[in-house]
Amino acid sequence: MIPGLAVVDPDTEGSSEARVKAGRDTRGYPGLTLQGVHMPEDEVLETTLDLTLDRPSVFDFFADAGNLERITPPELGFSITTPAPVTMTPGSIINYRLKLYGIPFRWRTEITIWDPPIIFVDEQRSGPYKLWVHTHRFTILPGGGTRIHDRVRYQLPFGTPGRLALPLVRRQLARIFRFRQRAVRECLERL
Repeated sequence: MIPGLAVVDPDTEGSSEARVKAGRDTRGYPGLTLQGVHMPEDEVLETTLDLTLDRPSVFDFFADAGNLERITPPELGFSITTPAPVTMTPGSIINYRLKLYGIPFRWRTEITIWDPPIIFVDEQRSGPYKLWVHTHRFTILPGGGTRIHDRVRYQLPFGTPGRLALPLVRRQLARIFRFRQRAVRECLERL
């Protein structure tokens, strides 16, 4: 059993609509996350998206790292610099290049949990955040279909001065994930 899978989000459980939540995790979680204790300085963004496709098909789409470019807003200039094909397993490192507000930067993540077709986690190893832990969970909906639940736990760099950018970062991440949900739906509805 994977720690954290028994935790149910009361705000999204049973919902049939995609949601974007940005900001503090204030929904009464017991204080534990898949990766450990939830720290007060952590920010959390959560989304859910319900699809009519079966869980293995949805998971397979996300297992292909090349699809990340298809579901990322084009203005970010996102590209994977790790040679293809990227094999997704625990310990896999994926390198990216992108731009934010015209500033180019590199990003490196590691797959820390890989349990198809249920869950995978990628964690930033170097990049723009002090902390970035993205949990992708796939559950079977009653009556068929799949719920994609993304949970990103992050911290901004530079301490208190960095937190001044938090409202802007929250808006930007919410916008990126709204785009991502539309793109995922469009890509997977063609399957």
